[in-house]
Amino acid sequence: MSDTWVEAWLGEARFQRYLNAADGDRVRALALYEWNVETSQILMHDIAHFEVALRNTYDAAISANWPHETHWLLHPESPAVMPIWRTKTINGIKRGADVNFLTRKNVDDAIKRSGYKHATSGKVIAELSFGFWRQLTTKAMEKSMWVPYLHKAFPHGTDRSVVDAQIKTINDLRNRIAHHEPLFTATLDPTQAHEALMHCLELIAPPVHTYVAGKSKARTALETKP
Repeated sequence: MSDTWVEAWLGEARFQRYLNAADGDRVRALALYEWNVETSQILMHDIAHFEVALRNTYDAAISANWPHETHWLLHPESPAVMPIWRTKTINGIKRGADVNFLTRKNVDDAIKRSGYKHATSGKVIAELSFGFWRQLTTKAMEKSMWVPYLHKAFPHGTDRSVVDAQIKTINDLRNRIAHHEPLFTATLDPTQAHEALMHCLELIAPPVHTYVAGKSKARTALETKP
């Protein structure tokens, strides 16, 4: 029986990536695809736990030091929505650019989905993507977010740049999984990304880290790659 149905199902270009990884062995390539799907689901389990812990820990750290009664996500002077101007070179021309534009748009869209004036902070937090929370530790937001607020979510002396790099790696892995992309790539090691997840989780929520470590099947799944 012909197995050309595999290309019709997955797409020729997509399956070719698995064939290349399997040295042309079609049976192994399909097994590799199945492993990729199953392992992606297992990794998303841990990423989901981390994402919830991250956003709630960040919200608690900011809220505890926020000087206004209105929640920091709903306040017009929130560092999440205030412009951050930097000089960027675009097509050889230096121009001022608001590097906080996308973060502000994410908040505005979340408020819109939450009912505008009827939006509650809890609903807005739930509507914000992982990508939003990932942006809060970038170099651009060091003075507006990290120094006054977010460093308090981590143990004393935590290096912002290290945390930011690790959270970026976790977000990159999450995006690959969300788009059904292969976990094996020259630019992203899923094992290292999961280790980064567990490290960050231990920093912000030690009890949650212990819980997730006891439930996680990621290491076993990653070690059984065909």
